[in-house]
Amino acid sequence: MATTPPWEVKRELIYRAEEETSPDYGCEPQNRPIESYITYGIINLDKPPGPTSHEVAATVRKIVGVDRVGHGGTLGAAAGDIPS
Repeated sequence: MATTPPWEVKRELIYRAEEETSPDYGCEPQNRPIESYITYGIINLDKPPGPTSHEVAATVRKIVGVDRVGHGGTLGAAAGDIPS
């Protein structure tokens, strides 16, 4: 019995219903104000060796102009960051 390869299977999107986004609960991404991205956004940053995580967070805070900045993960795990 031959199997049809995945790229030859006919696919279609099925929509249950077309709805408008209520302005009470958000907006379309292309209409979102930049302040919203700054307030609720995430910056994917590859920290260079040298500055500490705290120093990088302080720099980002100054550049973006916000009061609170945090970081997640291990930012100082690169070999150049570990003192010998």
